[in-house]
Amino acid sequence: MANAKRKLTPEQQREKMLSILTPVVSVLLALIVGAIIIACLGKNPVQGYGAMLQGSLGDINKIGKTLERACPLIFTSLAAVFAYKCGVFNLGGEGQFIMGASAAAYIVITLGLTGVPAMLVALVAGIVFGGLWALLPGLLKITRGLNEMITTIMFNYIALYFMEFLYKNVYSDQGLPQTPAMPKSAHLMDIGPAHLGVLLAIILGLLVWYVIFRTSFGFKIRAVGMSPTASRVNGFPVRMLTLLAFVISGAIAGMGGMIELFGKTPFRLADGFGSGFGFDGVAIALIAQLNPIGALVVALLFGILSTGGTMMQSVIGVPTAIVDIIRGMIIIFAVAGMAMVKLPKVKALLSGLGSKNKKAEVTA
Repeated sequence: MANAKRKLTPEQQREKMLSILTPVVSVLLALIVGAIIIACLGKNPVQGYGAMLQGSLGDINKIGKTLERACPLIFTSLAAVFAYKCGVFNLGGEGQFIMGASAAAYIVITLGLTGVPAMLVALVAGIVFGGLWALLPGLLKITRGLNEMITTIMFNYIALYFMEFLYKNVYSDQGLPQTPAMPKSAHLMDIGPAHLGVLLAIILGLLVWYVIFRTSFGFKIRAVGMSPTASRVNGFPVRMLTLLAFVISGAIAGMGGMIELFGKTPFRLADGFGSGFGFDGVAIALIAQLNPIGALVVALLFGILSTGGTMMQSVIGVPTAIVDIIRGMIIIFAVAGMAMVKLPKVKALLSGLGSKNKKAEVTA
């Protein structure tokens, strides 16, 4: 009986296959476009991509840097995935990421903590304040009906200027626009070529996948995301689940902010900290089809592009903007692909192909 329940219909099998093929094809198309651009600049695209792989995966230290570059993207993409699964669009991952780091830095510096206590207190502060920063737009949505995309973006700016106030005024390091470095004894330890935060990010990705797809709570979250009305009719506390999705999403991003601060040089808040991670996380979540495991893989790909871009520039002499173009094309192709496979005509075409294959098998 259990096996019968798990068996997918032919249509579901096709949808699952398409959800895997769409991001893969998107990446391949983006790399082809990048190769054409590199060739138009008079350079060798094969040599360029080889240099990119060498610069990002060439040895154990480069692999470590790539993993550390992907680490914050894993957290912000998982935050986006969890919220989107509940049908809410949390575009405030960057603000929650920054608030988590800011709260961790403020508490550790104010209390003068060091060592493991500093690390643990900072981790709790990052999770709590990231969740609280997401709670506010969540409350505005369920009580006043305000659009969460607008409010979360506005909260990003508030978080950014709050962090700026911290490192320029409250805890400026000898008048410089940065906070003092976090205590060396509280830095995240290295696990192989990367810091402990990378391992925590991977474990969290697996945990989020399990919660969403293998628990009753995750089923309720997905049910609300698919149809709030049907969920309400079936007795699910839709407003509470929506608020919890916001809080958990923010807590994930806030944890990522703390880990980035305590795990990576320069171990301090300064201009540019957390910049771009939130919207990159949203893009990664969409490319990964809102699958936490897929988000881990796509975040790693973005890490490879980011780390290897510098090597490609130095070897074949193309600007690092090529990497941004490739990354942007991946997003465009992935989103366009997702929209296209949902069109009725495309669905009918795929269904017809499936029927023809089935008839051919029967005839044979």
